[in-house]
Formats: sequence, structure tokens, C-alpha cells
Amino acid sequence: MRSFAAVRGLLVAAGLAVLFVHAPLTAQQPQTPQPSPSEPPGQETPQRPPPSFRVGVELVSLNVTVSDGATGRFITDLNEEDFQVYEDGVKQDVTVFSRTNLPVALALLLDTSASMETRLPVAQEAAIGFARRLRGEDLAEVIDFDSRVVILQPFSNKANELEQAIRKTTAGGSTSMYNAIYIALKDLKKVVATSKDDIRRQAIVVLSDGEDTSSLLPFEEVLDLAKRSETSIYAIGLRSNEGGSAGKGFKEAEFVLRQLSQETGGRAFFPNQVAELNNIYTQISDELSSQYTVGYTSKNNRHDGNWRRVVVRTTRPSSTARTKQGYFAPTR
Repeated sequence: MRSFAAVRGLLVAAGLAVLFVHAPLTAQQPQTPQPSPSEPPGQETPQRPPPSFRVGVELVSLNVTVSDGATGRFITDLNEEDFQVYEDGVKQDVTVFSRTNLPVALALLLDTSASMETRLPVAQEAAIGFARRLRGEDLAEVIDFDSRVVILQPFSNKANELEQAIRKTTAGGSTSMYNAIYIALKDLKKVVATSKDDIRRQAIVVLSDGEDTSSLLPFEEVLDLAKRSETSIYAIGLRSNEGGSAGKGFKEAEFVLRQLSQETGGRAFFPNQVAELNNIYTQISDELSSQYTVGYTSKNNRHDGNWRRVVVRTTRPSSTARTKQGYFAPTR
């Protein structure tokens, strides 16, 4: 007789195969973006070219967002010496630094469960506005989730393709958010840089209006995969009524979305009205274009696979630095 864990594993694998739908029949490969025009004269050149962080397992790379504590505005003029990085309380030596606006590979996830029916048109327009703000060198895929998870558009840098995919979304069914985030994380892992000019920051932007009700994967597995990834998760939890109050189900969803965002260095938003979505997507777009890349080689050379807590600070008064909360050490 198979153990419960073994049976569960078979059920999850089989269930995901049934629930996961890849809408287009084309191969899911990133399209090669057109070269961007040369930078205008006088634009500051980064001190070091962006490195390929996948080359050495000892190098820890961080996407860092710095904002002013009083105004909330992003601070984008810091230098390498303005950053202090600590791992498990031990100060590290920054060996990689860039404030270059790197291209982004992101997954745009939309909740299309039945509860979204009346608000889906506004949500679609807000998501389309976000897609239009992407640059020619960025890549995005569109995933909708209800009872199933459907990739409506594989990775593309064409705004019209992303818009068409978003407009295909229709409401119905339950909510399989964990399945959708898991699939998006796996998809982003396939977007591997082949040269230093092709390095991309990775992000997931997920919109949902309630708790997960039908995923086969538990939250713990999805959180573990997110913490092992290089992906920042930006979560938008749309409250179920315009008054702003939240029932027990949404409070659980709020906890989940906050934890995913905090652990990966992203951000969570909880608007009371669907009309706020456009502004929220704009804030996410602005943040993705205002981040620093900070890297270091850990002074802890043990290959024990343990979780290591990371803290980033800056010397700029009244500033706040945000990044992923840690990483798992390599194993031999």
C-alpha cells in the first residue's frame, strides 16, 4: 500500500495536469525583443556591467527597492557605498552593484473566479494599462485562474498580444491561486539569460479577490518555491465589497498575499475599490523600473542548505530598503 504522501503526490501531479491549460498551441518560448535604441549622450554609465548571476552559486543577488520614509518616493541616485548588507547578522562585502534599469520578465496573473464577474471589466482595463507600460525589451505572460489555470499568452514583448489575452478573460468557477503562482514560478525559471545583455529581473503580479478554494497544492509548497526563486511577488488583494470590510476568508487571503510579497521582496496592496487598480498597477510599474541590483559572496562558506536571513540598509537618512528576506544556502 502506498503511503499517504505518495498517494497525495500522484493526485497532485494528475490534478495539475488536468487543471493546467495552455491556451495557445505555440511553443512557450520567450520572443526575442528588438534592440533598444542607444542611450542618449550624457546618460550615466553603470560602474560595472550587469553580471550573469546564475554562473556562480556562491554569489547572492538581490533586487533592492529604496524609498523615502516620509514621502514614499523611490530613491534612485544611491551609490554602491550607500548600501550595507547583512546575512544572519554578519556584514557582507558588496561585490556587484548596478542601478541600470534591467529588462523584466514577469507573469501577470488575473483571478477570474465567479466573484470577479462584476469587477472584471475594470480589472481588465487596469491590467491592460500595466501591459502597455512595459518596454520593448521586457517580456510578460498572461495567466488567468479560476478552477483551472490557463496561460492565455506565453512570454511576449508585444503589447497588443498581451492586451488581446487579457480581454479573453471571463469570470466563472472557484479560485486556484496557489496552482497559478506555482505554475508562474516554474515558467519564469525557464527564462534563463544567455548573455549579460539578456539578464532580467523577474516578477509576478497577481490580482485576486479572495481566499484560495480549489488548489491541489498547499500554500507551504508554493511559499517554499517562491523563497527558492529569484522572483519578486506583487500581490493585489481586492476586497470583496466596496466598503472595505473583510470576512474570515479574505483575512486568510490577506495573510497569504502579505507573506508571499514580504518573503520575496515584493509588495502587497489591498484596495477597497476596484477603481484603485489602475493606480496600483502604475506603482508596481514604477517600482520595477526603480530597483538596484546588489550582489555579494557570502562569508558563510558552509553548503548546508539552511535558510539565511538577509537585511539591506542604506546610509541615506529616512530611507527604507526592501528586498527578499533571505535565501537557502547551496548544498553539495
